[in-house]
Amino acid sequence: MAEFQVYNSMTRQKETFKPRVEGKVGMYVCGVTSYDYSHIGHARAYVAFDVLYRYLKYLGYEVVYVRNFTDVDDKIIRRANEQNVDPKELSGRFCQEFLRDMADLQCLLPTHQPRVTDHMEQIKDMIAQIISNGCAYAVDGDVYFSVDNFPKYGILSGRKLDDNRAGERVAVDSRKRNPADFALWKAAKPGEPLWDSPWGPGRPGWHIECSAMSAHYLTHTFDIHGGGMDLIFPHHENEIAQSCAACSESKVNYWMHNGFVTANDEKMSKSLGNFFTIRQVTESYHPLALRYFLLGTHYRSPVNYSISQIDIASEAVFYIYQTLQDFEDTLSALKQESEANSIPSRISQVTQESIKIEECISKLHNEFETKLGDDLQTQPILNAALLEALRFINNSVTTLKNQQQKQEQLATVDSLISLKEEVVKVLDVLGLHSSSTYTEVLQQLKDKALKRALLTEDDILHSIEERNLLRKNKEFLKGDEIRRSYGKKGIAIMDVGNGSIWRPCVPVVQQEQQAVPLQQEKPSILSSIKHIIIASFFILFRGILGIFSD
Repeated sequence: MAEFQVYNSMTRQKETFKPRVEGKVGMYVCGVTSYDYSHIGHARAYVAFDVLYRYLKYLGYEVVYVRNFTDVDDKIIRRANEQNVDPKELSGRFCQEFLRDMADLQCLLPTHQPRVTDHMEQIKDMIAQIISNGCAYAVDGDVYFSVDNFPKYGILSGRKLDDNRAGERVAVDSRKRNPADFALWKAAKPGEPLWDSPWGPGRPGWHIECSAMSAHYLTHTFDIHGGGMDLIFPHHENEIAQSCAACSESKVNYWMHNGFVTANDEKMSKSLGNFFTIRQVTESYHPLALRYFLLGTHYRSPVNYSISQIDIASEAVFYIYQTLQDFEDTLSALKQESEANSIPSRISQVTQESIKIEECISKLHNEFETKLGDDLQTQPILNAALLEALRFINNSVTTLKNQQQKQEQLATVDSLISLKEEVVKVLDVLGLHSSSTYTEVLQQLKDKALKRALLTEDDILHSIEERNLLRKNKEFLKGDEIRRSYGKKGIAIMDVGNGSIWRPCVPVVQQEQQAVPLQQEKPSILSSIKHIIIASFFILFRGILGIFSD
């Protein structure tokens, strides 16, 4: 098995991953509180851990992946009361909406998706054990964890108890022995869901649920616990305290956390008006474009969401699928030609070109395992190794079309098929290979581009006919103006042979429109340079893609 290095938030360093049980991995990732549509910060977390899940499976591990739903919580109760609906009905609805978003983003289903309301007995049993071990106390129907009785409190976050007391923004409950003590069980209030318990009717606190459910599905010791960096404190810190107080042998070997999402270099928040749900984004862009964008930054680094970056990601996805479609079309045409002339469509013969292809396969494979094996570095795979392989396929397809000697032409087919299969394998582990056909994905990307441009395909085809007539009459300036106007809207009109075709592109001039849920962009200098380089790369290949469509 290839060596896999992961960054452990507990030790604050990269470590070689070694599972507790050889060949098996237990992984728990904190899920959503289901009271509203999930936002792109959620997408960031679950795409990152989906890649981890996929890569562990690729390495040959048998993985038990647990991701919970918090389906009873203050936010759920408050939202249900506002809408005059049952909290269980509300949370159930948004659990389903979340699953729809995850399916759109091609996140694999976890092994288990437990809900808090289905695990009350496990939660109450753990609370009782913590009390029995002297680390919690009951008062007026509430149960609090006693941080003073757990000396290791703060081991993950590095915070000291004094830090928790200074500058508190919540009212101090005089019943607490220490202001930092947190609720394990909350006494029932009028109109709230409740369950019977040894301490009176009520419901669990937020933190205890993950301790109880992770122990139930993975035991008290397991390999990986993940979530966003915002969960390090207090949620994961409190989880550690609870779990260890309930069972002294409790241990998670690797704590992994993903970075924040910002919007146009500002913290994303509802108050700033730059808070976007997954559904808002995928209304205008293909879900694969959002996934590609998220994978374009290392999972532990902050990622800045802006219109130019999502446009570039959409362009990249189109390029990937157009390349794969062109290869399939060329292969099909070659096969038909071979059958018509009664010659084999594939010949096993070593040529200089086939040797180059094999070298490209080896390089992609090695780069893929090296980068992902180094704490899941997805960005260099997308920006270098994968693009290089796709470019090689494009160049080889062009060569196949132009070669006159059939023997030499057919001798490269086997190697090219192997290269294409390696590309698909990489895309599959990254979660970028759709179950839809290449043609279907390309059409979906086109449909999204039309929606963003507020156009129909008939509008474009009519303009293409108008432009062709202008060119026929040698009114080239007017024809170029039509093409430029569409380029500003993210539609590229390309001349192919005696006609013209269209495809989505990065808008030549980024136009911030209210129809797209994004704000005025303010990129940093470094990010601007990066975007210009990547965008230039894809613009360069538009011409090549036009050739393949001929």
